[in-house]
Amino acid sequence: MIAKELISDGIIPLKTNDTGRIALEWMEDFRVSHLPIVNESQLLGLVTEYDVYNHNQLDEPIGSYSLSLHNTFVLESQHLYDVMRLVQLHGLSLIPVVDNDNNYLGSITLQRLLQHFSATLSVSEPGGIIILELNIHDYVLSEIARIVESNDTKILSLFIHFDPVSQKMRLTLKLNKMEISGLLQTFSRFNYEVIMSYGAQDDLDDLRERYDALMSYLKV
Repeated sequence: MIAKELISDGIIPLKTNDTGRIALEWMEDFRVSHLPIVNESQLLGLVTEYDVYNHNQLDEPIGSYSLSLHNTFVLESQHLYDVMRLVQLHGLSLIPVVDNDNNYLGSITLQRLLQHFSATLSVSEPGGIIILELNIHDYVLSEIARIVESNDTKILSLFIHFDPVSQKMRLTLKLNKMEISGLLQTFSRFNYEVIMSYGAQDDLDDLRERYDALMSYLKV
C-alpha cells in the first residue's frame, strides 16, 4: 500500500490568506489538529493548532505564521510504513501527500490509517487471538505457522512488539477459528509461552457472566 492509495476524502487545504480563526474552525470540523497550506497547487507547509494559538492573532492570515513543522509530507509513491513513521515521529493527526513536483494531492488522516490497519489485521473477521512471548533468537515464523496449521487453523494476521526492558518479543496471532484450546495445548507442548489468549471459551465465560448478572438483577 502506497501513500496515494490512502488519501482521505473531504480534507480541504488552507490558503495563505485564510485566517487562524478559519483554521481552528476547520480543524474542529475535520476533527484534526493539523491542516495543509496550499498556494494554488503547491504545498507550502503544515499548520498546527499550536501554531495558531502561539501566534495569538486569530484574524491574521496564516501566511504570516511561523510554522513549527517543516517539510512534513510524504510522496505519493512512499510506502505505508513511511507514512506511519512520520505520523508517529511528529504526532500528526494527518499528513499531506505530494507528487514529485510538490503538487498537493490530498491528505491521509489517522482515521483512514486506522481503517486500513483494521482491514489488514482482519479485525472484523471472527477468530481467536494468541499472544506468545519469546526470545528473539527463538523466533522462527515457519515453525509457528506449522504448529498453527497442524491444528487445522490458519493465521489471518500477526504483528510483533519488542519489549526493550525484558529484551523479549511478543507475537500476536489472529486466527481463523474461535476454538483454539487444542492449539494452546500444542504451543505448550512445544514450550512456547502463551501470555494471553482469546477464544470460544472466553466468549462462553463472558456470556455466562452476563446471564448470571441478569438472573441476579431479576431476583432483586
